[in-house]
Amino acid sequence: MTVTLGHHTPQTFADPYAADPAETAWPAPAAHGQDMDYLLPPPNPAERLSVLIDPRDQRRLDLHAVLTAAGIPPRPGDREAIDQLSALPASINTTLQRWLHHTT
Repeated sequence: MTVTLGHHTPQTFADPYAADPAETAWPAPAAHGQDMDYLLPPPNPAERLSVLIDPRDQRRLDLHAVLTAAGIPPRPGDREAIDQLSALPASINTTLQRWLHHTT
């Protein structure tokens, strides 16, 4: 069975909300051997904040990083377990991290 449609005139569609590609394009990469052009300047170590992190929070952050590096990214439901592990003494936490480092 063949269906014949009437004459169809192509229509162009203009999205009034589309951004101008020239305004949203990434800057061209620098040629080999030239300095790269960054969107932000590199951080200045002299301007760092002198805020100390609680050791328990540092262990929690370290556990997140080690788990992720070992291919076991923590899920939202794992927060309580990570908080409990972070409350353990630093020596136990260090051993746990060492074990996880050896899995990669």
